[in-house]
This record gives sequence, C-alpha cells and structure tokens, in this order.
Amino acid sequence: MRDNGYEIVLTAERCLMSDYNGAIFLGFCACGPKNMWPPFLFFRLICPPAPKKKNGEAILAPYGLRKIEAALLEYGFSRDQVIVAHPEKLKKVIGPNTKIVGISTNDPLGKGPASTTFSGETGLVNQESYNAWKFRELVTNPLLKKWEAKIVVGGPGAWQLVPDETRKRLGIDVVVVGEGENVVPPLFEKIINGEDVPEVVKGDVVEVSQMPIIRGGTVGGIVEIARGCGRGCRFCVPTLARLRSRPLEHILEEVRVNVSVGQTQIILHAEDILRYNARGLDIDPDAVLKLFDAVSSFEGVTGVGPSHFALASVASQPKLVKEIGEMLESRDKFGPTPWMAGQTGIETGSPRLIEKLMRGKVKPFKPEEWPDVVEKAFAICEESKWVPCATLIMGLPGETPDDVIKTIELLDRLKSYKSLVVPLFFVPLGALSKEKPFTIYDLTDEHWELLLTCWKYDVKWLKELAMDYLRGTRWLARKFLLRFVDWIVNKADKKIMDMIRRKREEIEARKRQIAS
Repeated sequence: MRDNGYEIVLTAERCLMSDYNGAIFLGFCACGPKNMWPPFLFFRLICPPAPKKKNGEAILAPYGLRKIEAALLEYGFSRDQVIVAHPEKLKKVIGPNTKIVGISTNDPLGKGPASTTFSGETGLVNQESYNAWKFRELVTNPLLKKWEAKIVVGGPGAWQLVPDETRKRLGIDVVVVGEGENVVPPLFEKIINGEDVPEVVKGDVVEVSQMPIIRGGTVGGIVEIARGCGRGCRFCVPTLARLRSRPLEHILEEVRVNVSVGQTQIILHAEDILRYNARGLDIDPDAVLKLFDAVSSFEGVTGVGPSHFALASVASQPKLVKEIGEMLESRDKFGPTPWMAGQTGIETGSPRLIEKLMRGKVKPFKPEEWPDVVEKAFAICEESKWVPCATLIMGLPGETPDDVIKTIELLDRLKSYKSLVVPLFFVPLGALSKEKPFTIYDLTDEHWELLLTCWKYDVKWLKELAMDYLRGTRWLARKFLLRFVDWIVNKADKKIMDMIRRKREEIEARKRQIAS
C-alpha cells in the first residue's frame, strides 16, 4: 500500500475488469439493461471481478490499458509512478501524489451498437446498460478528484465523450480519441508538469515499431496480432484504418507475459485473424499457420482462439481454415476442443447494401455473391469446428423492407450451421457519422420479424453449444448443468418473446397516437 498514492493511476470501469469466467464473449452481456439480472448475481456469476493484488494492482486488465501502461514505461515513467489498478481498490492507490487517473472505456454512455439495441431510451428495454452505469459510477467517484487529479478517458468508446457538455457533466478533464500509444505519454508529462493541455486529444496511427509490448496480463488472454483492416466498410472505424501486422516475436512475448500470470487461454486479436501478414487483401496462409503453430505450441498455453474473422476470408481460404482447426485439435494439451468461437459480421443479406456501403467486405468476391459467400463461409466453419458469432445491422442508411427480407432469407439458409447471430441497431460512425441513428421507434414489421427470427435461431444453438462445451465434464455434473442451461434458455425465451410482443404493441400505440 502506498500512503500518498501513485502519480498515474490507470483503471477501467468494472465491466471491463472481468474475465467473464474465461468466456470473454459474454462481455456482450454488459451492454444489456441493468435490470436484466440482479447486480449481485451479474457481478458474481456472469461478470466476476478480475484477480487483483492486495495493494490494489490489477493482475489482469483490458488489453488497451496494458498498451498505455507499456507506452508510459517505455517513454520514461518509472514503475513507482504508474499502476494499473482494479476499480474496486482505488482507495489503495489514489492519494495526495496522484496527478492523473486514466480510464479506459468501450461504451461509456451506452451509445454503442449493442447497448443502443438492448438498453436505454431507444433500445428494447428502457434501462441504463451495465457498462454505462459502471462508467458513470466510476468517473463521478469523489475519490478521483479528492486531490485534484486530472481525469483522462480513452478507449474505443471515447468518441461518445467529445461533446463539451458531456465532459463537464461527468467531470472529465481530457478525452483521448483514437490510438493512444504515441500521444498519451507526452500528454501525461505535460499534465504532471502543470502545463495546459487540450480537452480533446486525437491519437495518430501507431506504426508496428512503435507498438510497445505489454507488461501485465490481459482479460481474456487477449494478444493483438494486427491492427486496422482496410476493407473500408463505411459504417466501421477499424475497417477504415490501414492493416498493420505485428512481428511474431512480439506476439509470443505477450503470450509469455499472459502465461506468467496464469492466463493460458489465449485469444489472438485482429479485425480479421486470417489476414495476419497479408498484403492488402491477399492472404498469406503460411504466415497464419506459422502464427497458430507458434502460439498453440508455446509452453503453458492450453487454448488458442480468434477474436474476429471475415467471412469473405474464410470463403476464399477453406484449406487454411481446415488446417488451423486440425492443428488445434491435434494439440493433446488442449484437451477436448469441440469448437472454437470468433466474432464476424454478416451485417446484411442484401447485395444492394453491400454494393452501396461495404464493397470491400465481400472481396475477393462480388457484392451480388454476398449471400452465397456467407453460406459458404458458415459451411467451412462447421466443417472446421469454428463457430461464427455474427452480427447484423438493422437500419443501415437507405435500407428498404426488401433488404430486410433478404436478410431474413439468408438466416433461413444458415439455420443448419452451428452459430449465433446478434442483431444490432445502426450507430452513425466512420464515414457515416452524419447519418441518423436507428432506434426502436424506427422498427418496421420486417425488422420485428428479423428480431424474432434471430432469437429463435439463437435459442436453437445455445443449447447445442452448451452441450458441446460441457461434453468433457463428469456425467452427473453435465446432466445438472445442461438442465440448468435448458431452464435459463427457456426462461429467457419466454421473457424475451413477451418483451418483444409488449414493446411492439407499445410502439404501435405510440405511432397511432402521434398520427392522430
């Protein structure tokens, strides 16, 4: 314990400081309304706290926060000045010496696609999301300002905090938008020296040689292998950024850092795992196989998976996907590996919208081939024991009822492939930042049908995936857990179907009232 506190305290809101029992994709639950599960149960069963030391230091932290920590240390700040702390232990690390509290956030105001779909005034349930609630609770904690420290916020959701009135209302001094490794260290140096700094700082593109190696373990065992994408989907910020792949030795060093703190399940993070070391859209199968071989054979690693992959890449490289699956299945130390999940984007079943808004998404194929590409990719994933956790976007600019029907028809083609599909409301970002956001009040009959189709689709596979996941457990435990999962899914099914019905009736009544 440090009586006078650390000069620089780095932390994150509580929902980001969890390993989600090793199932990091459950982090999506933090975007749900805070009355979905009682907080006591949510923050113990679904989102338990990440491990921490007695002095308040976080043993595991979000990957982005670890990058900032490493950048500060490489810049010249000492370990005595900088600590990554758990948000529940700030009393142990903040004191009279504290000059800066740096906070990482993914969705501070609940304005991201998942939160706006399921929570808030314009979502399915008019309740603040867990992540927005916990961010507000953290940033307004009087302890942060007790000794007049500056509050600096960054991370993927920092764009939500740019408006002046928002920052003032929450007591935030500086917001860093974009990649932060280059801009944060000199910014912090100026703050500590008492110099004036801008209230909004825009990060620049960080080259591979400037990306520091993390010094501590990450939630989810996440290790970044590449940054950016370059496919140019107009609604997405990462796809507009140039692809940069990191050297394998740097990746393995970050794997070593995670293994050293007991984080042996590694998630390789990139916007498209199959384009590691690619030249533009030209995939390098040898580089990808070498990456998976090196990480999966690393001493202490007991599991490897992707964070994201592109369906067009899968469809164009069936042999590569199959070889990765066979390689991981052959690792005896991994034990039974019935499936490997990763996030991907369908977004729409309409070739017209693909042509209009995301031509690069389907390359090397043509926009009119998109539904076939998606189905082919799902079939390849099924054969290789990959499970796509796919997103759809409702309300894309210029979307028509016919576009929505084409998406429903595509889901019908996919229903026999083991997968999950999450529908999300359109949020104006990237090149479409001037467009109108989509809300629950914009849902048409076709959108309601799409929502119901997605939920029925997921209910079918949730039970199947649970059965696969629990296959290695003892018979009696498996039987009990499967009954529990079945009960949870059936209860959620009834609740969500009822919620959709009531919400639809409520909105139709509101529309009639406005019309009259």
